Amino acid sequence: MDSIASTYATAEMEYIRHGDRGLMLTLYRPASPGPHPVVVDLHGGAWCIGERAECRVRDETIVAEGVAVAALDFRQGADAYPSSLADANYAVRWLKANAKALGLDAARVGLCGQSSGGHLAMLAAMRPDDPRYAAIPLPAGSPAVDASVRCVGMMWPVINPLSRYRNILRAKTLDPVPAWVADLKERHDLFWKTEAAMAEGNPVLALEGGQQVALPPAMWVQGQPDPVHDYRDPDRASGPNEPERFAAAY
Repeated sequence: MDSIASTYATAEMEYIRHGDRGLMLTLYRPASPGPHPVVVDLHGGAWCIGERAECRVRDETIVAEGVAVAALDFRQGADAYPSSLADANYAVRWLKANAKALGLDAARVGLCGQSSGGHLAMLAAMRPDDPRYAAIPLPAGSPAVDASVRCVGMMWPVINPLSRYRNILRAKTLDPVPAWVADLKERHDLFWKTEAAMAEGNPVLALEGGQQVALPPAMWVQGQPDPVHDYRDPDRASGPNEPERFAAAY
């Protein structure tokens, strides 16, 4: 990583404050002259645990390609839905508003994340103007910017929280209970509170329901079969899906 590290610089900065609690981001900036496109990176952890440093390897790889990365800490767990979305939405606007000072290109901002962070990235991209997500105003005097993004990258996202939750409930009836179940039910319950919230904050159901949402170009990376998700979604109102598998070698 030493050769990669020589191609970028990092800065730690507080991007938002909730009462006496400040939230930080790590900004990875290429050493080359800007302004640089920037990706906002959201960590995973079933919406309840995790922090921005966990994304370091991915972020170093991205910045080595000339793209800046802002890895966020954000509210999670008992802060509950939609707090994480509000912080992500604010971060996109904050970076756009401060792009010139930070050497960034406000016209080229994207989102990415893994697992629950992939879900948050996609949902934030689809609903940049949702009044709940955009509820936190920028400081007075900030330029007028929105939270729209140019692209989304998802790594094994929890793209349908309700389907994953019901898959967990089914798995808990097995003997033995699969090890992957762990405390996932409790994390869903802590953040989402209800199945209705899991259905509402759901990229898949938003599309299936015909909601008018933004659809920037998106990439979904799934390295191997994932037992945590049942992509057939047997509880789907219109009947189960029939997933197709596409294999690619790199």
